[in-house]
Amino acid sequence: MTGMKDIEKTYELAKQRYAELGVDTEKAMEKLSSIAISLHCWQGDDVGGFDKAQETLGGGIMATGAYPGKARTADELRTDLEKTLSLIPGKHRLNLHAMYAETKGKVERNELSPEHFTTWIDWAKANGLGMDFNGSFFSHPKAESGFTLSSADEQVRRFWVEHGIVCRKIGAAMGKQLGTPCVTNLWIPDGYKDVPVDRKAPRQRLKQSLDEIFAQPMDRSCLLDAVECKLFGIGSESYVVGSHEFYLGYAIENKTLLCLDTGHFHPTEVVSDKISSVLTFLDEILLHVSRGIRWDSDHVVILSDELCAIAQQIVRGDYLQRVHIGLDFFDASINRIAAWVIGTRSMIKALLIALLEPVQMLREIELADNYTERLAMLEELKTMPFGAVWDYYCTKMEVPPAQTWLDEVKVYEKDVLAKRR
Repeated sequence: MTGMKDIEKTYELAKQRYAELGVDTEKAMEKLSSIAISLHCWQGDDVGGFDKAQETLGGGIMATGAYPGKARTADELRTDLEKTLSLIPGKHRLNLHAMYAETKGKVERNELSPEHFTTWIDWAKANGLGMDFNGSFFSHPKAESGFTLSSADEQVRRFWVEHGIVCRKIGAAMGKQLGTPCVTNLWIPDGYKDVPVDRKAPRQRLKQSLDEIFAQPMDRSCLLDAVECKLFGIGSESYVVGSHEFYLGYAIENKTLLCLDTGHFHPTEVVSDKISSVLTFLDEILLHVSRGIRWDSDHVVILSDELCAIAQQIVRGDYLQRVHIGLDFFDASINRIAAWVIGTRSMIKALLIALLEPVQMLREIELADNYTERLAMLEELKTMPFGAVWDYYCTKMEVPPAQTWLDEVKVYEKDVLAKRR
């Protein structure tokens, strides 16, 4: 196992290499430490939630696998999150779904209030975390038709409008109590499995519903509204009401954030190319970082070319203050703590790689039309020793470097997760 002295020695060599390109590794790490990633609670229990409105997942949500030890209660989920956060460098956020409310008895989703999330808020405050929030427009009897906010059944539509309204109030309360804006995201599964005749009416109803939900102005220091688009889903392969074009138009007109989920587009589309386009017209966006394999499969995020490209676009465009980064994957086939750690550390690694680029130098090369040197430099940067900076950053932030975090997960599995069988 690599010791601290070896890590420091290797880092000093890497620091010198980057300095030759005009990159200050200390400044890069300092900036990295200020970036908060929003960890999604639903990785810890396979999107089960605690309101038990419906025993099986619905709305195109699917968690595959049966790895032992998933969280069965909110307390277990919080314990797992604490362990996860102890293995990730930096100070981050918690992303919570409405279905994770802690109620004493059954409370319908359109009757939820901030008091049903008091324990979560207190826990976040005690751990120095900000919180983000999501309405849960799925896995519920009133979502079984495949339509919620765009439903032609006025009773159903009204129920979900009320849910959207209370979710904004809950998000605002979280933001106010924690002293940091709560990004409250809205995603619905509405759509048709086969080719529809009327594509217009559902979108008109969705716009009406959104207008009703967002009618009450909220303090942006407490709440940031986001709307999430999608290309297709399980059960909505032919038509999704809330498409990219629909929500992009709505976000621009109504000054909300647009949520771009990396698994919600055609397999050949990349979110990295959309960031600068969307931010030309919007003040801020929300990212839900996932990994789709041939479909929106929500695999654990890895350090892929596209993940690096996303981070590069955020850093190169100076968008760090305008992009909110959240994660959205759920894998029940492997240790859930490990899944959280792998995905989050991969996102942070990608940001570090981007922060270690000599961006100004690359811009000057490009502006001089020297495309040969641009290509050569971009290729050489791929083999720069960012790993040495990463290990040093982890030790500096007092979390395990390299793969040593896995040892702690194995112990936690033996001492805690295995007893949940």
